[in-house]
Amino acid sequence: MKLFQCGNCRQSAYFENTHCSHCRTLLGFDSERLKLLALQAGKDGLCSKSDPERAYRYCDNEGMGVCNWLIPQPSSERFCRACSLNRVIPDLSNPAYKQRWATIEQAKHRLVYSLLRWNLPFFPKAGLSGSGLAFDFKASQNQETVFTGHASGIITMNIAEADDVERAMAKKQMDEVYRTVLGHFRHETGHYYWEVLGAGTRWQERFRELFGDEREPYKQALESHYRNGSPAGWQDKFISAYASAHPWEDWAETWAHYLHLVDTLETAHSFGLILGPRLNEAAASNVALKLEDGYSCSDFSKLLRQWVPLSLALNSLNRSMGLPDSYPFVISEPVAKKMEFVHEFIRYQGER
Repeated sequence: MKLFQCGNCRQSAYFENTHCSHCRTLLGFDSERLKLLALQAGKDGLCSKSDPERAYRYCDNEGMGVCNWLIPQPSSERFCRACSLNRVIPDLSNPAYKQRWATIEQAKHRLVYSLLRWNLPFFPKAGLSGSGLAFDFKASQNQETVFTGHASGIITMNIAEADDVERAMAKKQMDEVYRTVLGHFRHETGHYYWEVLGAGTRWQERFRELFGDEREPYKQALESHYRNGSPAGWQDKFISAYASAHPWEDWAETWAHYLHLVDTLETAHSFGLILGPRLNEAAASNVALKLEDGYSCSDFSKLLRQWVPLSLALNSLNRSMGLPDSYPFVISEPVAKKMEFVHEFIRYQGER
């Protein structure tokens, strides 16, 4: 995520802000230009202070406190490009559910930002059988358990994932070292994009060389994983224990971690971070590394060379605060090759 600022007073601002915390100017995100705009009242609604001829209005979900994205005024759409993907949302009469939905939307909007940055194709799903992408946010109730996952373009999330305590319990039960709402979204979109852009294409043969044969029975593979655990030495070939369950899960986990890597590098680049570990005085002047925008870098090996010291710095900062590692994973050589494949796949789709 890049760094945003108020167009009125030039103070830095978060991606989700609807007001500048310094000058109180209205802010809104323009998903066409990927900019956070300082807004003022105009003759046809809201307009950008830097471009008064462009008229906007907020997405309807701004009134629910979960969206700050803008819609061009001539459009008849009620919802922005991110919110228009919603098919099911929680019962908002329940305050706890409303808060969980807000957490989910924050993560989902960040996901959609990434899809827009890469120019990956997406549009709202038409019905049950139509093409497209949709999100269902549900609560387990009446003895019906909701599972987070993807099927035929529909990404379902159990809203319990947005509760810190519930998520921590699930993390412990599943013996995971990392579990976040944004991480779920990134993983599930990996399934979606392989299904609509990868399966049965020229990418299929190389996929099988790197990840394995996805024709292996999926249900049985997952049952075996949950029953027997991961194979010994899985860390040498997979980014996570769950990735070892089936080639599709290996792909989705690798896809998610590639998104982690790129978006975090963009954030570090936006803040002008330069890494120069002070191991000793002689080394300090020789290893300074200026971080690049992860989305713009076409050389995967360069991305990886920057990510390794950045993740070490992030983990070290967390440990200084008494927190768990921000990125508790090791990218082995086989995993790096899989990530490079994801890198090439995404860049090809976005550049077509």
